Amino acid sequence: MGKTILVVDDSPSLRSVVKVTLVKAGYDVVEAGDGVQALAKLSEGKVHMVLCDVNMPNMDGLTFLKNVKLRPDCKFTPVVMLTTESGDETIKAGKAAGVKGWMVKPFQPDRLLEVVSKVVGG
Repeated sequence: MGKTILVVDDSPSLRSVVKVTLVKAGYDVVEAGDGVQALAKLSEGKVHMVLCDVNMPNMDGLTFLKNVKLRPDCKFTPVVMLTTESGDETIKAGKAAGVKGWMVKPFQPDRLLEVVSKVVGG
């Protein structure tokens, strides 16, 4: 069984592209459309890493990240932001909240796999 990656983004097409990329590389993928759904998914089973957008309805990515880090069962789960946000203040806020990495959309599939592999292994 491969490592499980939770992909959190309000764009179904983006989640689909990321999922195809990860599944081809041997990862299992769980999807959520916002931070609220993602928190529920974290309760359903072990997740080895989260790829998360910043701008989403209901609960944005930084709020989600803060909630993840408060949960004893997920405190050490690495979260990498995959977002269009590239401003210094937003990135600083992410680092302060405990983000493991930051990738800007659009992304190259090879680069995504490189980052995932570095964070969770193959």
